[in-house]
Amino acid sequence: MMRDFAFGLATTADDQDIQRLLRENPVPGRVAISYERAPSYFHGCGVMGESHQTVIARHLPSGMLAGLGCRTVRRLFINGREEQVGYLGQLRVDRRFRARWLVSAGFRLFRELDRDQRTNGYITTIIDGNRVAQGILVDRARPHFPRYREIDRLHTLALAARPLKPAGRGPEVRRACGADLEAIVAFLRQHGKEKQFYPALRAEDFTSGSPLTRGFRISDFFMATRGGALCGVVGLWDQSAFKQPVVRGYSGLLRWGRPLYNGYLRCRGEKPLPPPGAPIPLAYAAFTCIADNDPAVFDPLLRHLCTTAAERGHGRLMVGLTERDPLLPVARRYPHIPYGSRLYTACWKEESQFHERLDRRVSHLEIAAI
Repeated sequence: MMRDFAFGLATTADDQDIQRLLRENPVPGRVAISYERAPSYFHGCGVMGESHQTVIARHLPSGMLAGLGCRTVRRLFINGREEQVGYLGQLRVDRRFRARWLVSAGFRLFRELDRDQRTNGYITTIIDGNRVAQGILVDRARPHFPRYREIDRLHTLALAARPLKPAGRGPEVRRACGADLEAIVAFLRQHGKEKQFYPALRAEDFTSGSPLTRGFRISDFFMATRGGALCGVVGLWDQSAFKQPVVRGYSGLLRWGRPLYNGYLRCRGEKPLPPPGAPIPLAYAAFTCIADNDPAVFDPLLRHLCTTAAERGHGRLMVGLTERDPLLPVARRYPHIPYGSRLYTACWKEESQFHERLDRRVSHLEIAAI
């Protein structure tokens, strides 16, 4: 059967087939979602890292694309120092070709790509409830797979985007302008390095045309200040022009109770859950960076983000925080739908030190970049 498949790196000629694969093979969960990328799959790859490679498997007799996976490398802070770190993600196998050996063959190609030594290790996530991925990649991994070791739990909260009154007291919050870029980047680098895997951003990453921040503007930043000193930053990132999460189905109580739940949401002034086949109007809370992880700074920033997201027509504000993050309880106080996943290091044998040398800093994963 292996002779029926060809493995290689995707090119723009594969774009339409990749989009079909993403559309027809949603990620399972209470809400099954297909993470689509119109008008081009590759527009969404740039935000994942400075380097990105997509491995594909094509079924030769039918010509159909059978599976794909993405390897990216970007600058992150590890133990407070900037390093090139890999991410393995976007793993999809067409339901008509699902077999463990197909994933195994794909990982052999990943292993060959890893020999370029661009990175000393990888991180990745597996969504809670994805038992197939958990079994193949973690519980019954083949010897040539990277070793997956859990380091944290990631909580993605889909907050209701709705107008909220500004906090009665606390820091002053305002929108950023072009003149603030230097101060923002300096703040992100100074305080972001206190978290594991925080993106090591530079001023040029926010210039027009930078693929790392496609669709993001300096005015999308909100700044919190006390006595004129910057104490917190968070951005509102709308990626709908190149990444579209689409509902493909509901399970459990949501499958039968969605009409009642939508009525409840309307009474609260929130947008209803979309029907299957409809995109989810959302934006991301991005580049969250709070001095000393101060909840009193994060809360007013989050209120401004919820309000602005609602004004721009978004139904949900996506916030990603790990289990040990002191900011997580703040976000959980807002009405939300939770999505759980697990954060892993993924390292081949000679890269094992990547995992072992990680210190106990709180982990951060930029969910808008995966």
